[in-house]
Amino acid sequence: MKLTFKKDDLLNGINIVLKAVSSKTTMPILECILIDASADVIKLTGNDMELGIDTTVEGTILERGKIALDAKLFSEIIRKLSGGEALITVESDDKLNTTITCEASVFHIQGKDGEEFAYLPYIEKDHYISLSQFTLKEVIRQTLFSISANDSNKMMTGELFQVSGYELKVVSLDGHRMAIRNLKLKDQYNDIKVIVPGKTLSEISKILNGDNESEVLIFFSKNHILFEFDNTVVVSRLIEGEYFRIEQMLSSDYETKVTINRREFLDNIDRASILIRENDKKPIILNVTDSVMQMKINSSFGAMNSEAAIRKTGKDIMIGFNPKFLMDALRIIDDEEIDLYMMNPKSPCFIKDSGESYIYLILPVNFNAASV
Repeated sequence: MKLTFKKDDLLNGINIVLKAVSSKTTMPILECILIDASADVIKLTGNDMELGIDTTVEGTILERGKIALDAKLFSEIIRKLSGGEALITVESDDKLNTTITCEASVFHIQGKDGEEFAYLPYIEKDHYISLSQFTLKEVIRQTLFSISANDSNKMMTGELFQVSGYELKVVSLDGHRMAIRNLKLKDQYNDIKVIVPGKTLSEISKILNGDNESEVLIFFSKNHILFEFDNTVVVSRLIEGEYFRIEQMLSSDYETKVTINRREFLDNIDRASILIRENDKKPIILNVTDSVMQMKINSSFGAMNSEAAIRKTGKDIMIGFNPKFLMDALRIIDDEEIDLYMMNPKSPCFIKDSGESYIYLILPVNFNAASV
């Protein structure tokens, strides 16, 4: 096999597939990137058996072939070679000895048989939806923060993708909060309900260019989901099982509705959080009266009080929250003003817009009213 590339083209392809290369495996072949130039295009592939990515890279095929190269070593070599327009040659012989040449630099490394590499699973392309890259990237940004990093409950490490007619619902939750995005699709699709690993969505978000004109096709099968965009294909295993019955967690009832400037609310909580350390579980107390929300925090480092103007419907309320959970939600909402819906100090708070294109549920925390 003998191939030539511009450095930037090759490095971009490596960076894309590197996201699916296993760092902890008993199978050394999974620590490799496959270079496949056995047909008329050059494809790079990474596959850890849970997440697989392949991407087409621009280059010239001088001799066809395929080889698997240690991903860490290969990526480091290419990264440290000369500037972006420099021409790189990758050549391997029958004994898998591989030579990487760029101007005056020559590397000799040992490859592995490309035939041993695990190809991405084949997915029937019967059931799919289409989104813009911008929309998918935004949906991931607006929901991924509320998945759980703890593997003890697998469902909480993924997101629900539920398609019904012209609508897509994306849901994530971690036991303390929940994020929901409801999207209108351009076309009508068959009903679909799958749970996508958070790791998959996180890695896809890093690859997407975020262009509103570029399309992503998302294909669904019983056990896998496939994302196809630009010259890249991402295949992931789905999380098996039945997702939580989220409808039972939602309510349109409320005793108090508060409308507040999002940026002012966020800035106040952000300032208050200076007084909290990672393991300090001190809540921020919101005291809602007719036209003012008081925000208070007391910790071992000090205390802070601040106020913000609001519009209120319903009863006064005093309620406590983990400040991080509030900030996480406020940071990814784009609206200038937001609405909070609350029932009582022990019931969830809902932050949502009038059309419910987004819904964020945050559970309150107990606090001692005497210490406020």
